[in-house]
Amino acid sequence: MNIKNKFYSNNVVFKPWGYEYVIYSNLDKIAVTLVHVKYGCKTSLHSHPQKKTGFIILNGKALVQIGIYKENKKYYISGSRLVLRQGLFHSLEAVSKKGLYALEFETPYKKNDLLRFKDNYGRKSKSYEGKKHTQKISDLNFVKFKKPILGKTNKYQVNGSEVSITVTKKFNKNQKKNDNSTSALLDGNIVDEKGRNVISYGEIVKTKTLEIFCKNYKIKKQLTILNVSKLEKNYISKK
Repeated sequence: MNIKNKFYSNNVVFKPWGYEYVIYSNLDKIAVTLVHVKYGCKTSLHSHPQKKTGFIILNGKALVQIGIYKENKKYYISGSRLVLRQGLFHSLEAVSKKGLYALEFETPYKKNDLLRFKDNYGRKSKSYEGKKHTQKISDLNFVKFKKPILGKTNKYQVNGSEVSITVTKKFNKNQKKNDNSTSALLDGNIVDEKGRNVISYGEIVKTKTLEIFCKNYKIKKQLTILNVSKLEKNYISKK
């Protein structure tokens, strides 16, 4: 892992709209960031020229703008997912009174890959926040996800959702929590008979879709799967 990624993997970054921190990473390949946006606040309208990004909404309601035009806005609720190609401008606004919590996936892991188009807080020409806007994760006692050994699952309860991480060589029906659960690949890929990628790490899909891919194609080596399903209560802690 490069020096910058190592720094951001150990620190919470405070923003004028809330905070975010890397809750899981796999070297420089992929990072999962827990994003909290306060009610009535929104991120800058920005893009990532070199990395693909995606989101799973854990709790709250988001008004998401995709592209530079204001009319391209859509509401996303808990359990919603979206994946954005490289260079696509986007912003998230928290429209629920308790704010917004989401997991952001970035492939590859490059926190400084940021281009702001508009910003409500005077940061349009500024780069990603540096050291003076951070605090150590360990000092704040925030949860971090850990990769389990092959065949095992780590489970967490995060802001109204159950998040599990599993390393497996085959899809287990127990990984399918319900028809509305969402899965993201953190490592590995699924290929066809010619070795072509069907789906690879960094993708976010319905868990049912991942099950279908696993039945019809081949898992190459092993997969690290993050699964999100809804809980009744809203809190953040580790089981």
